[in-house]
Parts: sequence; C-alpha cells; structure tokens
Amino acid sequence: MTAVDPTARVADGAVLGHDVSVGPYCVIGPHVTLGDGVRLVAHVHITGHASVGPRTVIYPFASLGTPPQSVKYKGGPTRLVVGADCDIRENVTMNIGTEDDRGITEIGNRCFLMAGSHVAHDCKVGNGVTFANNAVLGGHVSVGDNVMFGGQAAVRQFVRVGEGAMIVGLAGVRADIIPFATAQGPLADLVGLNVVGLRRQGHSKADIHAVRRAYQAIFFGAGTFRERFEKVAETMGEHPLVGKIVEFVRAGKRPLAMAVHRAEEEAS
Repeated sequence: MTAVDPTARVADGAVLGHDVSVGPYCVIGPHVTLGDGVRLVAHVHITGHASVGPRTVIYPFASLGTPPQSVKYKGGPTRLVVGADCDIRENVTMNIGTEDDRGITEIGNRCFLMAGSHVAHDCKVGNGVTFANNAVLGGHVSVGDNVMFGGQAAVRQFVRVGEGAMIVGLAGVRADIIPFATAQGPLADLVGLNVVGLRRQGHSKADIHAVRRAYQAIFFGAGTFRERFEKVAETMGEHPLVGKIVEFVRAGKRPLAMAVHRAEEEAS
C-alpha cells in the first residue's frame, strides 16, 4: 500500500507505484515517476522529468531532476532515469540532461551514492557503481559497471571510466580510465589494477594474471604505446577481460590516463 505523509507535497501528474513510501516534507513534481517499493525517507526533492526504479531508497535532502548546471541548457523536457535497488544518501544531487547530448542522465541498478555525491547532466552510470562521500561527476561522463569512487574524487566532463575501475579518494580524473585499473593522485594516474574488485566480481586468478600481463605490456613494454597496444590486441584480445580493455581503448576519442610505476605491487 502506498503511503504519503500528510506534510509531503505530491503534484498532480506524478505517478507512484505500489508500496511507495513518501516521508515527511518530501516534494514530488508533476512529471516524476516512482517505481514499486520506492522509499523517500524525508525532505526529498524530486522534480523535472525524472523516474526512479523499484525499491530505490532516497534519504533526506537529496535533490533529483533539477535543471543542468550548464549555460547551454535551453529549458527542454530532458530527463533523469534512476535504476532499481539504488541507495541514495543524504544531500545527493542529480541533474537532468541537456539538448546538446542524448537529453538524458542515467543511473544504473544497485548503485550506492553516499552523502554529498553529485551526478551532472548527460552522465551515464552503469550498474553496481559506488560513490563515496562527495564524489562528483562533471557533465557527459560515462561510467562502466562496478566502478568505485573514493571520497571527494572528481571527474571532469566527457571522461569515460571503464568497468571495474577504482578511483582513489581525492583523485582528479581528467582522462579516460581503462577497465579494471586503479587511478590515484591529483591527476589520477594509473597505479595498477583493481585486484580486489576483480576478485569480488568472481574472476579467477588466471583471469587476473591475464589482465596484469596485458596491463604491463600496454604501458611498460618496448616500443611506442600504439605498437604495444596493437600487439596486446593481436595476441591477447580474445581473452574476455583483456578484450574489454582493447575495445575501450579503441572506442576512445579523448586522452587516456597513463600508468606510472609504484613501489609496491598489488597482491596476486
């Protein structure tokens, strides 16, 4: 049974699914759709053409579906789509898209956005992505599945972050991050692989070793970067995980974050 607290304001035209809970002092706009089992704890603001997937929980002072923070936005009915089973904590903000891109900001399923995190206009965020406190995305950013952003990490506009990557807290990401890498530092250099993340996703030791060999060959082998990359693509590109790295690099149109040596290697 859907329950709306008497202090909440739900505009005519809003669509609420079954078993939705709208807590005290929430404000829901006329073009908002809440899926079955969505729970708004209290003081949640959702506006614009926004939809929230089933069983997502949103905590106080989150604000979703507001206009883009972009001087190019023309006021059109662009959208925000949030997936199912997400956990959206206090003070999270998400904007709708702009007419200059696909016109939609998308958040996948099972995402966890901790307090103060922000998803800007026209971003596309995959499934199972975690944002620690105050992690922020600029406009038009693309994030693969199972990415982890540490606290106060920031990603500049148009950057791609590949599947399974780990962005360490306080990193400033200004170039594309390949899948399964760990990026660290003020300019988010690659410092190795996200081995912990690969293990948590159930990948075998053999698969992790294959990704490690590809990573070392691409960034630290002999010859130019292009020569090293093409050799890995030819000799290891059929491996499922290495193939994702190859595909990601080939699809890129902007700079790629480069790897640096660090004193300690990840555990095998």
